[in-house]
Amino acid sequence: MHGSPIALLYDIHGNLVALEAVLADAQEAGATPYVLGGDYASMGPWPRETAELLENLPAIARIRGNADRWLCEKPEAPEIVQEFLTAALTAARESLGPALVDRLYGLPEQGELDGILVCHGSPLSDVESFAFEAQEGEERLLAGESDRTILFGHSHLQFERPGPNGTVLVNPGSVGAPLDRDTRAAWALYENGDIAFRRTEYDVERAVAQMRSYGEWAGPIVQRIERGFDSET
Repeated sequence: MHGSPIALLYDIHGNLVALEAVLADAQEAGATPYVLGGDYASMGPWPRETAELLENLPAIARIRGNADRWLCEKPEAPEIVQEFLTAALTAARESLGPALVDRLYGLPEQGELDGILVCHGSPLSDVESFAFEAQEGEERLLAGESDRTILFGHSHLQFERPGPNGTVLVNPGSVGAPLDRDTRAAWALYENGDIAFRRTEYDVERAVAQMRSYGEWAGPIVQRIERGFDSET
């Protein structure tokens, strides 16, 4: 069991100002090491600056998310969003440069924290994840895991609930683009075996202005940051 608090950060998505605000909060809370749960740079305002800042953080676990993998692989996504993803990932690659892209792509898919499994979407996949409410058949996503806490992200929704097979499912939420209609950065603190959810205010308008500078394709990300939800279709 670790002595000092540990900050759990997921789905930062290139939002440097959100990350800086969270790091200040985490420092004030006494957190020294971090667990970094993937989706660090792509689809956000400051890909390179965010990735560079994260590289210098002491991390107990540092895993890859689907958006990090997609820097080098074709996204598994509906055709309707492929054009958007191509533009977003191209912008991220150009900002990051080859060396940072390689480092993000080369991160492991899973990690451990005091017996807690650290993954991005689920133990099964970095793109299939647990819903806010229990779903029929969701034990498939455990890929055989049981009787322990599963720490994951991907959905940008902060929640904790019992899962199948004696598991506890914990999603710290998204630092860079929460999707629960609360624009504050979402993260969590792990201390003495307990996970406590946190929210941190940051300069949303600065992030929105920087995202708008990328042009028309960035509209969906602008809305995510500015409103805290995606357009209903």
